[in-house]
Amino acid sequence: MVYKKANEGDADFSGYPSKRWIGFGIVGIIIVIVLLSTFYSVGPDEEGVIKRFGRYTRTVGPGLHFKIPFVETVMKVKVKYIFKEEFGFRTLKAGVKTIYAPGDYSEESLMLTGDLNVGVVEWVVQYKVKDPLAFLFNVRDQEETIRAISEASMRQIVGDRSIDEILTIGRIEAGQKAQEKLQSILDSYRMGIQIVTVKLKDVNPPDPVKPSFNEVNEARQERERTINEAWQAYNKIIPKAKGEAEKMISTAEGYAINRINRALGEANKFLAIWEEYRKSPEVTKKRFYLETLNEVLPKIGKKYILDTEEKEILPLLPLGEIGGKK
Repeated sequence: MVYKKANEGDADFSGYPSKRWIGFGIVGIIIVIVLLSTFYSVGPDEEGVIKRFGRYTRTVGPGLHFKIPFVETVMKVKVKYIFKEEFGFRTLKAGVKTIYAPGDYSEESLMLTGDLNVGVVEWVVQYKVKDPLAFLFNVRDQEETIRAISEASMRQIVGDRSIDEILTIGRIEAGQKAQEKLQSILDSYRMGIQIVTVKLKDVNPPDPVKPSFNEVNEARQERERTINEAWQAYNKIIPKAKGEAEKMISTAEGYAINRINRALGEANKFLAIWEEYRKSPEVTKKRFYLETLNEVLPKIGKKYILDTEEKEILPLLPLGEIGGKK
């Protein structure tokens, strides 16, 4: 049997690749690593912050980009994503039926109000990054910083208000004031963050005092109900009485005006008649006489006329059938 000597570059009889192929493999791996280190992509909701030897050089938008391998590094920041921080609770799964994480978070939610009462305040802070460079380099541990400032702002706002305000009508205003204060502090820190909303999720008294607190609320509600019923009765009776009084006054004033006008009319009529009578008394007397007869005669049933100069019985004249009225 003849054995052929293996040429350089051919595989040996042990089945392992030669040094040349190993070298090709190493070079290929290096090329792949270099390519992967040279090209990178930024997502549609992100911006890339490029550092060269740890120093900021530029900011790039979404898409495929090139960088110097092993010299430049990229840090991607979501600038269109709404981040959320929860205080007093933790959400495990959001949906139609939200699932919350078990645990005690009273250290961040238990607060003292302005009237020296204690309330459990749960709220949510939503924010987004408006300046990636400031967000990355101006403050360390951004999430913990936001939580600490949010808690401090909310405690100050709640401490300036009574428990009734926080539980009822003042909840929305408290959230707005906390958002303004939180944004002001973050701007002073130059964190590059925009607060989208601060919303109070739930405000309750501590569990040990809930029964007493509910009794007080029920008593207040009963008092308000009684006051409202009294005002309702007042608004129903008083305006009606005022209306009737004004009606009576208006009726009396109308009656007085009517009587005065009638009296003035009769007085003017009397003066006019007297003036005519003064001018011609006989004619006026005769006219009055005739007018009176004109009013009286129609009311008489049968009329009998006697002539004072007649010596005998006056013949009966049927005036009722002819010209008079029965």
